[in-house]
Amino acid sequence: MIAVLGLIVGVVVGLVVRPVVPTMVEPYLPIAVVAALDAVFGGFRAMLDGIFDDKVFVVSFLSNVVVAALIVFLGDKLGVGAQLSTGVVVVLGIRIFSNAAAIRRHVFRA
Repeated sequence: MIAVLGLIVGVVVGLVVRPVVPTMVEPYLPIAVVAALDAVFGGFRAMLDGIFDDKVFVVSFLSNVVVAALIVFLGDKLGVGAQLSTGVVVVLGIRIFSNAAAIRRHVFRA
């Protein structure tokens, strides 16, 4: 319940404050969001499997975001940022859908 309240408060604050993303960070924000979603789906799957560990989740969440942003940053410096961004999104997308399928199988027993 605390997480849901935190989410609601965060959305309301975001709508009221309307934060501005610095131009320097704009290319990395979508990748960071996808990486964070991967960690969230993985954490939810682990919770349903009964193996959730909050420390593992926090480390996974932060490391996913940092590594994904770092890969895109290095790609930008090497001149292949769009290709690496696509690669990161594809890999994380596959993981998200894999976790979503496992969650579906667990919830619907199918």
